[in-house]
Amino acid sequence: VQFVESGGGLVQPGGSLTLSCSLSGKYFQFFDMGWYRQAPGKEHELVASITSASRITNLNDSVKGRFTISRENAKNTMYLAMTNLKPEDTAVYYCHFHPPSGDPWGQGTQVTVSS
Repeated sequence: VQFVESGGGLVQPGGSLTLSCSLSGKYFQFFDMGWYRQAPGKEHELVASITSASRITNLNDSVKGRFTISRENAKNTMYLAMTNLKPEDTAVYYCHFHPPSGDPWGQGTQVTVSS
């Protein structure tokens, strides 16, 4: 199992980014998935999660109204559309199963919100 995240970058407050997550193998469509983030010195934090059937099951209060999680099973890909970004959103963003299994985490993608 290999998680590959992409789409991060440096953006000004109020800006937008869309992250992508791809998963190796042919079983992506069967798994509930989640986006997590880790700020320096902090633990992994769940941002949002989505079932195999695209039902959103969790959305962190701090991102409600700004972030949208979605997935395309045919492409083995999950997305996180982020709008109205704030400096406190700065973190490395990861995708993984929800809840996370013992499989290794990917490299993540850095999101930095700064003027």
